[in-house]
Amino acid sequence: MNLEQREQVEREQASRTLPPAPYPDPAPERVAARRAHFLSEVDRHARSRPSRLASRPRVRWGLLLGTAVAAGAAVVVLSLGSGSPDTARTVPPASAASVRLLERAALAAATTPRTTVRAGQYSYVKTVGHTSVLSETTAGEMELLREDESMERWTSVDGSKPTMQRKGGSDSLLPGTAGGGNLNAPTYIFLAALPADPDALLEQIRDDAEKNHGAGSGSTTGPDQEAFVTIGDLLRNGVTPPKTTAALYRAAALIPGVGIVPDAVDAAGRHGVAVARTHDGERTEWIFDKSTARLLGERTVLVEDNAWGRAGTAVTSVALIDSGIVDEAGQTP
Repeated sequence: MNLEQREQVEREQASRTLPPAPYPDPAPERVAARRAHFLSEVDRHARSRPSRLASRPRVRWGLLLGTAVAAGAAVVVLSLGSGSPDTARTVPPASAASVRLLERAALAAATTPRTTVRAGQYSYVKTVGHTSVLSETTAGEMELLREDESMERWTSVDGSKPTMQRKGGSDSLLPGTAGGGNLNAPTYIFLAALPADPDALLEQIRDDAEKNHGAGSGSTTGPDQEAFVTIGDLLRNGVTPPKTTAALYRAAALIPGVGIVPDAVDAAGRHGVAVARTHDGERTEWIFDKSTARLLGERTVLVEDNAWGRAGTAVTSVALIDSGIVDEAGQTP
């Protein structure tokens, strides 16, 4: 099945799975502008490639990917190493069905009233779920264990105070975040300061991913998958300014290899439709409510048998139950 046929199948699946969108599709002129921008970027990158590769071993292609998705390009050729031919591979852009769902989620998020936040307050999030770990038994064999990851967490909106985590009936204090937060330890203030433009936001996230997962890093994750996982972590934070949430969804639509799973179940047992990306035998899924396009949770599902289990096993699964801004650690919205 070629790319065009696969996208047609996904469109049909999405039309049967999703109700009519409560928000309008992107205007044709917006798509046309994206297409024109994509073509100009392709031309510019092609002309500048020899000199860039000579001076910089890692090629940045965040903007190129973004415009390709919006323009509906068939394939994008990415350089995952230093630019030599043997490191190049062809990766399809995000599928039409996944882009449509992410745009619905972005529009829904953008219309959510923004909460007034004051210094000294906390972001609250409650989740239920599990993760899997491999443990060595006394006999020297590996045993797969499922650990409960249900918890409540209160994070200082500016990172100046310790984070309080309630898990298994016990409270613990975690260090605050110096400098107001970062991509790996986000605070509300940090999230509010992120770029609202999807291209610029993906570029910032990809720059960070390149440091530990780019060419020469030895990582098998790669910047694309790391960027997708990072965006998922930021969304799962639970309390994110509406404009940032919308930008994160639109940035995710710029990552190649993103598709859709028509039916997925979160850790709370709620069925939804998922935006997903498969890497190294595992599929990372963001599960959305089919009616409202609200994020329900996230899970990682094996797509092939390995040491973690059989194909179809959800090795991690987290559902968002409640979130909001509160005045003190220990309070709930």
